Amino acid sequence: MALKGKKVIEFAGLAPAPFAGLVLSDNGASVVRVDRPSASTLDVLCRGKRSVAINSKIPSGRELLKRLIASSDVLIDPFRPGVMERLGLGPDVFLGSSGLNQRLVYARIIGFPRTGPYKNMAGHDLNYLALSGILSMLPGSTDKPSFPLNLLADFAGGGMHSVTKILLALLERNENNQGQVIDVDMVSGTRYVSTSPLIHRLNPFTGRFAAERGANLLDGGAPFYNIYACRDGGLLTLACIEPHFFKIFIGRFLEVLPEYLVLSDEWREFPFIAAQADRKLWLKLKQLLTSGFSLRTRNEWADIFFGTDACCVPVLTPEEAALKLSSCTALVSDKEAGSCLLNPGRHTREVLTVELGLTENEYEKLVDEGAIGQC
Repeated sequence: MALKGKKVIEFAGLAPAPFAGLVLSDNGASVVRVDRPSASTLDVLCRGKRSVAINSKIPSGRELLKRLIASSDVLIDPFRPGVMERLGLGPDVFLGSSGLNQRLVYARIIGFPRTGPYKNMAGHDLNYLALSGILSMLPGSTDKPSFPLNLLADFAGGGMHSVTKILLALLERNENNQGQVIDVDMVSGTRYVSTSPLIHRLNPFTGRFAAERGANLLDGGAPFYNIYACRDGGLLTLACIEPHFFKIFIGRFLEVLPEYLVLSDEWREFPFIAAQADRKLWLKLKQLLTSGFSLRTRNEWADIFFGTDACCVPVLTPEEAALKLSSCTALVSDKEAGSCLLNPGRHTREVLTVELGLTENEYEKLVDEGAIGQC
């Protein structure tokens, strides 16, 4: 695998940092999560990782962490600014002129930008999403936008963005043999992964996000890019943006509707194909699609459009997706979800004695001092 042989130290944190570690682990890196002794965890993003429990507040524990980091390729820091420096584990310890590991890629993931009025404040995904400018563009009711769980800021703008920068830093290290500090803040990261909609919004001549929220092509305004309820309460997604896909969809859709509906006075002369490009007709078209989809169950509609280019597929539950898409790489399965926690300290002895080279006496001394913990 691409990262085989690379060693990663991931300090235990929430969402973006463990996700970054998960992606690196899935691609062959040896990822060791650093937990506090006697800590509990709800971190489910631990596939392929190991855990050591080390007390960073005890001098011998800090020295142990220095040794671990000094022998690693990547460090993932999930803490607020200044925490690692107060622990004596800041970037200068490893990357300075006399640093312990000048090839280290030191990845720091924080919420708000390091400069500006919010730099010292606590926050979570929804806060970062709000400040990025993207939340105001997302679909929802006229008075309140909706938000995509914590996927956009935590995992895309934070975790995946940091993985990209880590990989680029490792490539650069191949050229200059030097490590570097990587700074990722989730407000800026969210804006980065949202570059396309932001450009469209800030340059309204493109037309894609020029209208108010909920009236544009991709935010629920377009009837051919939307979600519809079926007779049984199931949901369908429709995303036939391209005219040739829309033509396939509307032809099949009208074909299976009851004649009384299609041939009624209201719809007999309606320009279905032309309606896609005419925003004045979007609302009326959406009314027909809403009524039509409500006449059959989700699975009936899924069968009707299966194998076509109508861009119309059902909304699956997580359980259904796990069954239907079982061949997907790194798919979260029911089996994995049932045993997804990594107990803090589970691999402390293995990592410290076998890999770091501590003797049994050194190991027991650290246990006695409270510098390390184990399951």
